[in-house]
Amino acid sequence: MWKEWWEVYGGRIAGVGTALFLALIFLVSGFWDMLFVALLLWIGYTVGFRKDTGGEPLVPWRRIAAWLEDRFQRYR
Repeated sequence: MWKEWWEVYGGRIAGVGTALFLALIFLVSGFWDMLFVALLLWIGYTVGFRKDTGGEPLVPWRRIAAWLEDRFQRYR
């Protein structure tokens, strides 16, 4: 059962787990950071959801890298 959950929801579980770990660090610093913690949880879930569903990444790293390579090709 756990293996099936991990295969289907692995990205979301890892994203929320990482966000919770980072959120604990901020929780130590005070109660008013709860809005920031909620933001971290939402970001972690969103990144994990996009990984699970095969959606586009939030930051198009390949497109940015290709643009940078094309831009600075002449300086080599």
